[in-house]
Amino acid sequence: MTKLLLSIHVLASILVVGPIAVAASMFPRYARQAGEDGPSSAAAALLHRICAGYAIVGVAVPVFGIATGAQLGVLTDAWLIVSIVLTAIAAAILALAILPGQESMIEASEKGEGGDVARAAARLSGLTGAFNLLWAVVVVLMIVRPGSTTSA
Repeated sequence: MTKLLLSIHVLASILVVGPIAVAASMFPRYARQAGEDGPSSAAAALLHRICAGYAIVGVAVPVFGIATGAQLGVLTDAWLIVSIVLTAIAAAILALAILPGQESMIEASEKGEGGDVARAAARLSGLTGAFNLLWAVVVVLMIVRPGSTTSA
């Protein structure tokens, strides 16, 4: 059962978090160009839908991760607790800052508010970088598992 849970957790991480990271990283560029270019506007809207849709499915990643940790008996290990906290922070950044920021950029570009879009794009790029960095740290913790009795 542990191997199945771990497999689902890893696959969900790759197939869900990966597209969010890529789409969120690409979004500011297309949102900046959206006021000038119809195809860029459609691309920005698509990237936002990808982020929002995959964010909902992304709940599977920590659910299967916690289930795997419970099966392995490592839920109280520091590396896993830190990973859970970092995952929660990344989820909060996505839900409370990135997704609303994307929505406001789409609205601003539709209204032709170029200055607002440029400032929002810079802020959103930084938030997306932080989101991606948090996931990179979680991945390293999952591989290294400092202090874990299950480490290789």
